[in-house]
Amino acid sequence: MTVREDDVRRDDGSLGIYGVVDKPHFALVIPLDGGRVHLVEQFRYPVGARRWEFPQGTAPDRLEVDPAELAARELREETGLQAGRMEKLGEIDVAPGMSSQRGSVFLATELVEGPHEREETEQDMRTAWFSRAEFEAMVRGGQVCDAQSLAAWVLLGLSEKIR
Repeated sequence: MTVREDDVRRDDGSLGIYGVVDKPHFALVIPLDGGRVHLVEQFRYPVGARRWEFPQGTAPDRLEVDPAELAARELREETGLQAGRMEKLGEIDVAPGMSSQRGSVFLATELVEGPHEREETEQDMRTAWFSRAEFEAMVRGGQVCDAQSLAAWVLLGLSEKIR
């Protein structure tokens, strides 16, 4: 991650500074098995709390990795799941008012369980299956409030409407 301040000229001609957080592209995966989704829970330092969310992450050392490959790797690392089918649902901007980071959202199905391969910083991570109704109750109750996971859920719902 880098933080920079850019000198900008606004549409009205006035000068200003724009602060930008640059982070690499990430992949988020919705592991779906029938009516269940698989979530991960971990401590998120910036908000000082544990959070349930869909598996997601970036490539190490800002490497450029194919988003589908990155999604499969994040799914395996965090949950141990491997997808027989991976479908791209869309792209999301994390916080376009302050960050350049974008992400690709994937739906993983035909899942096979195996051992996880978590990074050192993910050792406190927990995983669990939840029904769609349980997931939505967790959203309403504030247990799932990760913006990327919520946006991914909307993309999933839209993709199911057009099938």
